[in-house]
Amino acid sequence: MALATALGPAYLGSERFGFRVWAPFVSHVEIHVVSPFDRIAALERDARGYHSGIIEDLPLGALYYYRLDRERDRPDPASRSQPEGVHGPSQLFDAHFSWGDRNWHGLPLRSYILYEIHIGTFTAEGTFGAVIPHLERLADLGITALELMPVAQFPGERNWGYDGVYPFAVQNSYGGPYGLKQLVDACHARGIAVVLDVVYNHLGPEGNYLADYGPYFTDRYRTPWGSAINFDGPESDHVRRFFVENALHWVMEFHMDALRIDAVHGIFDFSAVSFLEELAQAIHDRAERLNRHIHLIAESDLNDTRLVRPRELGGFGLDAQWNEDFHHALHCVLTRERTGYYEDFGALKQLAKAFREGFVYSGEYSRYRKRRHGNSSVGIPASRFVVFSQNHDQVGNRSGSERLSSLVPPEALKVAAAAVIFSPYIPLLFMGEEYGETSPFPYFVSHSDASLNDAVRRGRREEFAAFNWDAEPPDPAAEATFIAAKLDHDLRCRPAHSTLCEFYKELIAVRTRTPGFADLSNRTMEVECREEDKVLILRRWAGSNQAIIVFHFSEGSVLVNLDVPAGRVVKCLDSSEECWNGPGATIADAMDSDGRLSFTMAAYSCVVFALQQEA
Repeated sequence: MALATALGPAYLGSERFGFRVWAPFVSHVEIHVVSPFDRIAALERDARGYHSGIIEDLPLGALYYYRLDRERDRPDPASRSQPEGVHGPSQLFDAHFSWGDRNWHGLPLRSYILYEIHIGTFTAEGTFGAVIPHLERLADLGITALELMPVAQFPGERNWGYDGVYPFAVQNSYGGPYGLKQLVDACHARGIAVVLDVVYNHLGPEGNYLADYGPYFTDRYRTPWGSAINFDGPESDHVRRFFVENALHWVMEFHMDALRIDAVHGIFDFSAVSFLEELAQAIHDRAERLNRHIHLIAESDLNDTRLVRPRELGGFGLDAQWNEDFHHALHCVLTRERTGYYEDFGALKQLAKAFREGFVYSGEYSRYRKRRHGNSSVGIPASRFVVFSQNHDQVGNRSGSERLSSLVPPEALKVAAAAVIFSPYIPLLFMGEEYGETSPFPYFVSHSDASLNDAVRRGRREEFAAFNWDAEPPDPAAEATFIAAKLDHDLRCRPAHSTLCEFYKELIAVRTRTPGFADLSNRTMEVECREEDKVLILRRWAGSNQAIIVFHFSEGSVLVNLDVPAGRVVKCLDSSEECWNGPGATIADAMDSDGRLSFTMAAYSCVVFALQQEA
């Protein structure tokens, strides 16, 4: 019998399917077809524990389990579809799709302006297809990359996605694999790259049957979310293969342009060549063969630049990582919060350092962690960092799940947006942020096991204890919690919200057309911090073109004296102008400078100048 080589099922045409599963714990693996008929067919086992075979006369749409040692039926670990949920049978289908993106080669990472969405709450329908009508609006806003929170099959129909248990399967309630391909193809048709959030540090607790097959997990380490993946113990080569093949699956079958790897600090691996390094090499090799831009972006709370350093310099070779320090520094300056991990932040000089270097904590003592934290990011290209004023974690991991729009005045929202978009880094917006969405984004699950729901409730309370928040977090298992997170897109049509959206659009346009902004470099930038006045000044340039951004992060007005080269100074953007629902501009549209400017800035405002120097 000929043997399949890829993990999971593969359609070979003419009702023939190849199967391959790694199950060293099992002596016998059989295909148990349960619909449209009942049938059992054996697979062949090799010395490494792979069970493979080609089965004839299997119609498309057939449902099957793997029968382990002739007694236990389990879904396929590399299932491509779970139409009846995480405990139900896996489904066979033809993965062929008529792609329209043959001329699409992706975008360089420096061109990314990210927009993060959760499929289930972005629209009332909560499906991939329902996102497509919004793409023109996002492209018009200036978005160039759509980031999807995890879509791998999870239990029930309500979940952030980090409880996925079938890494190769697309959530059935979102529209399954065909729906996801339609969304990706529609994005590419509009020049929008697609980033998928993948979870390689753990699997969810419900419907997770991998341990029945082999040593996919290890008890040598623990994550906050459950058993750690076995990336460096006995038989870990095959575990690595499973997850590397999964990443290539998203790139090849679904044409993903980038993968955002969740919480890599929960990937425990002391190998000489780490899993992340192996993954980066595999993805970049495939990108070169496909002549496509394909990127890997890490989320980590370690402040460790090894993630994004080149392999030849001792790094893992990932393309970028989220910079939580930038968020924390900006958030604390705006909100004055000082509990939980926010106790490490609050000084404007920390935000200045985030602009200048990337990490705020680069070896300094962290009161929250009670130890030194991070290493220096000096010299790391700015294009290696993704920054934001909001994301799913920073909104959802609050007791009230409040967005920034509920925490600060409208003028401060504009300053936060400008800080992110005019930074030298890759900007990320969280869905609805651009028009001041007011719906919360609480954590939600829909486990069928009541004890799991109780465990999630306890875990959320314990997680919030360090913040001393009085509010009780909403019940994660309640359907009402999920419904409350749905975006209210009608807000975009209301005056204040539509103006904020236009402001975001103008910020992105100014960033794109102003020399020095679109070039992601903190080497052609100077940062000046005036802590007492809560004023931060950024000077960015490209060749002879120079722009100055002045931020005011406080209530009340402030007089700013600014040293500038002699010449014409043109105001490009002023958040205080009435057209942006500001209190009214006090700064002229253009001024002649003899080397110094003086002007008054309103509370929570920002202004952008372009310099035209004298010959």
